[in-house]
Amino acid sequence: MVYLDKFIIPNAEQEEKTIKRRMAENGGVLGYIDNIYPCGLFTKKELSRIDFEPLTILYGGNGSGKSTLLNLIAQKLELNRIAPFNSSEVFDIYRDVCTYEMGNDDEGFKLRVPNGSRIITSDDVFDYMLTVRTNNSEIHEHIEQVRDNDYGELKFGETVRLHGMEDYEQLRLQVLSRRKSVSRRQFIRKTVGEEVKLNSNGETALRYFEEKLKNDTLYCLDEPENSLSPKLQLQLVEIIRRMVRYCGCQMIIATHSPFILSIDGAKIYDLDSIPVALKKWWQLENVRIYYDFFSQYKNLFTKVTNATGDNT
Repeated sequence: MVYLDKFIIPNAEQEEKTIKRRMAENGGVLGYIDNIYPCGLFTKKELSRIDFEPLTILYGGNGSGKSTLLNLIAQKLELNRIAPFNSSEVFDIYRDVCTYEMGNDDEGFKLRVPNGSRIITSDDVFDYMLTVRTNNSEIHEHIEQVRDNDYGELKFGETVRLHGMEDYEQLRLQVLSRRKSVSRRQFIRKTVGEEVKLNSNGETALRYFEEKLKNDTLYCLDEPENSLSPKLQLQLVEIIRRMVRYCGCQMIIATHSPFILSIDGAKIYDLDSIPVALKKWWQLENVRIYYDFFSQYKNLFTKVTNATGDNT
């Protein structure tokens, strides 16, 4: 699905007007601007427009502008977001000058940004991991309290008298505790909740995407491979592939992960090149560096492995 069809970036003339407008807001012709970012970033790369496919990838190294472009798209389309981003005093005005075109449905009508569309950053994933761990800690403390005190007092103690609504919750818990069909373990689970099973940070991060990605939605993902091992990145690739191919999602991803870059059908913009160009994933500099490195040691990978698993 292609919800967002085109995103048009300000040209040099529009950037100059943007800067002058901000200068005027800062004090007229003598107004001072500390930072004109993102003006000049994309005009230098001769990038004026992005045309999208169901899966579009913005590739580039640090400082290439891939995250900036992703944030511009997200802000312009008013996508839901949690984590803040690095902005500047010109960013909002620059965003206002950007334009976009939505795709068409099967009958030729313009599509709208689907409800629930959002930008997901590595900060969102990190916050999720911290939240899960914090909630587990609080649940564990509450479990100990219920196990040691509340359950026994409610089940075997004096019957709670309902004098008003302030007693209702305590009476409800006592009725639950005295049911023959409810064990102590079930009582604790119903009243406190269950701890989320935690493994590695990477596995928790992967579960974030499994839980958060919904059908028929537009997503901007900023370096989703962070915290994921190569093995887990391959699992994320399968999630992305499934959501795009079968679940009506459009994905715009900023990444330099060779695994994500290699997804079939991905349209890749190389923001490291001037001018910005469309590339195949095996043509990208970082991927070539990986290839050259492993090629040096190809003989180590092609050695025969004996029955004990030792290289011979």
